[in-house]
Amino acid sequence: MRIYNFDGDNANDDLNLLARLGNFSVYEWKRDLSVGYLDATASYFASQMGVCRRQLIIDLDGRESAVVQAGAMQWTMGHIEATTGLKGVGDLFGKMMRGAVTNESAIKPEYRGVGKIVLEPTYAHILLKQPSDFGPNGMTINDGLFYASSGSIQQKAERVKSVSGVVAGNEGWWNLGLNGVGVVALESPVPESELVTIDLDNEELKVDGNFAIAWTTGLSFTVERSTKSLIGAAVSGEGLVNVYRGTGRVLLSPVARGVQTFQQLNAGSGEPKH
Repeated sequence: MRIYNFDGDNANDDLNLLARLGNFSVYEWKRDLSVGYLDATASYFASQMGVCRRQLIIDLDGRESAVVQAGAMQWTMGHIEATTGLKGVGDLFGKMMRGAVTNESAIKPEYRGVGKIVLEPTYAHILLKQPSDFGPNGMTINDGLFYASSGSIQQKAERVKSVSGVVAGNEGWWNLGLNGVGVVALESPVPESELVTIDLDNEELKVDGNFAIAWTTGLSFTVERSTKSLIGAAVSGEGLVNVYRGTGRVLLSPVARGVQTFQQLNAGSGEPKH
């Protein structure tokens, strides 16, 4: 089987390879030529600002599987089979509990075989990461960012250690922890070039807002006053800040609030809502 007008030697001029890590590749549609007359102007200026549809392609060679967010698959080619990835009743219960507390899909399909998996287009930016780059304990990601991963990546619900972190930090009780050797694809509100990477060496990072999209599993997270006194906090205008302590890495998205815009765009374009 061959693919025309997509990738390889017969690639579409509007399809651009953005990133590749292992068997994961991210492509971007530079222009949307299927828009109508009334939407052409808006579509043109959107593409000039990098607001384009992107797609994730996963190549399987029979040795490695891939786990995908439920509803994200668009089409597959080759000898590919989808399974639930469940290993028994206990595994089903554990995944349902993890999905309920992390706002992720309880059951994510796992694909095996030889061929390609092409996911639905999304306006979000697709980041390719290796949990091992965050340290031996892997990485923890914010709610709703998981898109796909190698089958070898282990998923675990990581509990916020501070009650104040839940109440005042605009966080849930749990986040999704990822660990193991392989690749993880995340749906980010900003491109890779706009992410701020901070490596802590037994230090602390204070962030005024929910701007961290991923961090090293094991970092202490609390919510504290920006100054030692209530009067000082009132005068400074900062109030409460999220504090990360320990040794590890934190990825900050300076315009994290833009993620809702991407969700709204996807919701109106036939893409899956996560």
